[in-house]
Amino acid sequence: MKKLMIIIGLISMVSCKQTDTEMELAKQEVLDSIQVAQEKQRVIDSMELVAARQKEVIYVDNTQAAPERKGMSNAAKGALIGAGVGAATGAIVSDKKGTGAIIGGLAGAGVGAGTGAIIDEKKKKE
Repeated sequence: MKKLMIIIGLISMVSCKQTDTEMELAKQEVLDSIQVAQEKQRVIDSMELVAARQKEVIYVDNTQAAPERKGMSNAAKGALIGAGVGAATGAIVSDKKGTGAIIGGLAGAGVGAGTGAIIDEKKKKE
């Protein structure tokens, strides 16, 4: 396109017997149109570059998978449940409520953790 415009401009300058001022104006018009075309192409190229970068960012963001969450083990669940039940039972049964709750909680946590560990081992074998 640019070459075509240059050729047309040169042909018109050579074929027409114009004065030096008219020839200079024609040359300037050709140069101006070439500069306008180059500026348009520069803008188009920069817009395409921005769009390509945005697609890369979107693509990278969409491919990042969230880490898989792991639940609590059965041993941990058993320890928590056992501690709660043991503390409640110890507080109810004992005359000294605070001491009974602490001892019952510790015993319940130990039994619950042991039971949960046994369940975990069975699930590993399956």
